Amino acid sequence: MGIRAIIVDTAGTTTDLNFIQDVLFPYSVKALPTFLEHHQDNFLVDACVSDTRDIALEADADLPRVAQILQSWVKEDRKATPLKTLQGLIWKEGYAQNDFTGHIYPDFIEAIQQYHTQGLRVYSFSSASVEAQKLLFSHSDGGDLTELFNGHFDTRTGSKLDKQAYSNILNTISLAPKQVLFVSDLLGELKAAAAAGMQICQMVRSDAVKTGDYRQIHSFNELSLE
Repeated sequence: MGIRAIIVDTAGTTTDLNFIQDVLFPYSVKALPTFLEHHQDNFLVDACVSDTRDIALEADADLPRVAQILQSWVKEDRKATPLKTLQGLIWKEGYAQNDFTGHIYPDFIEAIQQYHTQGLRVYSFSSASVEAQKLLFSHSDGGDLTELFNGHFDTRTGSKLDKQAYSNILNTISLAPKQVLFVSDLLGELKAAAAAGMQICQMVRSDAVKTGDYRQIHSFNELSLE
């Protein structure tokens, strides 16, 4: 039973963590107050504002205070769904205005084209929202890569550190665990995917990556699917 699908993590695996931390995150922090003010009547934005108040246990927080809470969550790298949703909307505007393009490692751009030709399914699983992932891959350094993907998953599927999230993905894509390979730089995610029965491989792009006893590669050029 060979590999039929590959699931890739984004930050540290397909895209440079520095792009997210040095470009995308600061952009969202700066844009949040104005964005909330301009879009407060938008149903989705309003729902995110309400959810932020609930999570922060500040029911009476006004809009500037909500922006402050969200900005502090960005700095803490909190994986809160309302924050991730709002960041996706903010980045959409940034990409549309050509304020930046999505950094994707050249070896992954080459690899996903090859996987597509071979008939392998490719999915991404990220703590960033599905919308943010689509933006990243559609406005990438290598052009629009979205047609090469079969789908995207985010934390609505479950925590990336939780076995259940990977079981949920397997149910959605209707493949046996051993037919699916998950590639990530983070040990906790690999452990959870392995617990769900998936095949795993660790991407080690820098010396800063904490490594374990898993199969390792340093770029997608090294990935063998035998």
